[in-house]
Amino acid sequence: MPIDQKRINGPEASVPYDIYIHSELKDNGIQSNGSKRQDGRSNNELRNIFLKAGIITEAKGSAYIEMGNTKVVCSVFDPREIPNKTDYSVKGELYCEFKFAPFSHRKRKMHQQDAEEKEYSSILQRALEPAVCLQEFPNFQIDIYTVVLDNGGSALAAAITAASLALANAGVPMFGLVTASTIGICDDRYLVDPTDAEEEFCSTKSSSDASHNHGTIVQAILPQHGQTSEMFVTGNIDVDTIVHSIDLLSEAHKNICLSVEQCLVKSVFKAFHPNIKKREKK
Repeated sequence: MPIDQKRINGPEASVPYDIYIHSELKDNGIQSNGSKRQDGRSNNELRNIFLKAGIITEAKGSAYIEMGNTKVVCSVFDPREIPNKTDYSVKGELYCEFKFAPFSHRKRKMHQQDAEEKEYSSILQRALEPAVCLQEFPNFQIDIYTVVLDNGGSALAAAITAASLALANAGVPMFGLVTASTIGICDDRYLVDPTDAEEEFCSTKSSSDASHNHGTIVQAILPQHGQTSEMFVTGNIDVDTIVHSIDLLSEAHKNICLSVEQCLVKSVFKAFHPNIKKREKK
């Protein structure tokens, strides 16, 4: 793909210098001793969630999710025969593509998928496969495309949740919905549903302390069955911290699952109740 010559891109990878400032001198609200974060939330509080299903008419199923400043749209298309497949496949497959929009970051993203987006695509596929009845469409695959319109933090978790809602909206046979949530860890602080600044800070090791816990955990579960479908850990985190983080994420999944179920019920009710559409037109 040609490079956008009208925009001067920065270096391929750069790290803000202020993340190496000692925690006692840092005044950005992330490592403060107070119970509130920069956006006024407590450490275990989720951002406001907005969900809507069936927003793309050309797709079999679609969903849109907003979690604070994070905005993700997902589309699911009809099953098609698996390309370049010589032998017969008893189970179907999922093809997942995760992509950041070029304008979703402060630094413009390229149109082609980079290594991070390819890794997130694999994580998205592994998170959704346990929830889909793959034996119902042998030798066929379902295409799932997620695009992050604005990355305000926890984009991967938002994409997994939106993809699950889009699959349900498309009428794909499923064992249950999939919800995902992220937690950022820095020393003894646990930040549920972190923003992009909090994610960046938790994922970067401080030069002043080489032994503290730091990193992020993305967990995708099937709430109806109490099973974990995927878990993605980055950073340096010990086992006890991971166990405590999972306990905090379990409470977040309950709220997310409730929002997804309500959105799905509303979309089904509108599709089979013509009077609702008439009232909306008036």
